[in-house]
Amino acid sequence: MAAPLSEADDRQWASLAHLGGILSFLPALIIWLVFKDRGRLTTTEAKEALNFQITLFIAYIAIIVISIFLALVTFGIGGVLSGLGWIVWLAGVIFSILGFVQAKDGRNYRYPVAIRLIK
Repeated sequence: MAAPLSEADDRQWASLAHLGGILSFLPALIIWLVFKDRGRLTTTEAKEALNFQITLFIAYIAIIVISIFLALVTFGIGGVLSGLGWIVWLAGVIFSILGFVQAKDGRNYRYPVAIRLIK
């Protein structure tokens, strides 16, 4: 069993789990798997960040499927919906930065929209 994180390290890893969401769900997943039993804040925040990133991934897949379907049905016009992916990405960046700032200060952050698959 690894040693518990200091309060400063706990805040650092918790905040990096949120900030890593700008890249993808992998940073939050790795941080959660490595540090989940070593710091209370890191466990909570990495799990929250991971759930949010999974939610964004599901949104991306839904946009792609719906865009392809509508593009086929409307002979290409429905493909315009694929631009919604940028809105999802921008929301992900904004909320990840907000989570980073909160966790850096030692406070919990809950994303406004997240499917909480990992309890």
